Amino acid sequence: MVAVITRVKSASVKVDGYYSAQIETGLLVLLGVAEDDTDTDAEYLANKITGLRIFEDESGKMNLSVDDVAGSIVVVPNFTLNAECRKGRRPDFNRAAKPERAEVLYEKFVEYCKSTDRDVQTGVFGGYMAVESHNDGPVTIIMDTETMMRGRDRR
Repeated sequence: MVAVITRVKSASVKVDGYYSAQIETGLLVLLGVAEDDTDTDAEYLANKITGLRIFEDESGKMNLSVDDVAGSIVVVPNFTLNAECRKGRRPDFNRAAKPERAEVLYEKFVEYCKSTDRDVQTGVFGGYMAVESHNDGPVTIIMDTETMMRGRDRR
């Protein structure tokens, strides 16, 4: 799984003119599921992200998690994060999990994020979404379970 995590002052997701998610302070997580990802990847990544200390404490140091600041999380499915762009100019999406499998792991990731009753909202799997964010910092971090859990470089 690949995640792009952005600390936000606000974020929203609109689908067909309606908001499926709308938060103030928190995290915007774009999530890509790869073909070889498992439930273990979903649980590991959810735990890493929800515990990530990227909010500033009273000293101005990044020392607080989303829970510490009573923040929310928006999770947006994004298969394009698994794009392979080394050859040619058109991205290759063969690494991305098939939609049926990706949706199951996406939902498991969301459930792991919700496990401690934090406010977690979502985009719509397979839907065309307009995602807006008011980035805070900006602070943006990329996590990849392929590298983090299995120690392999995707390149």
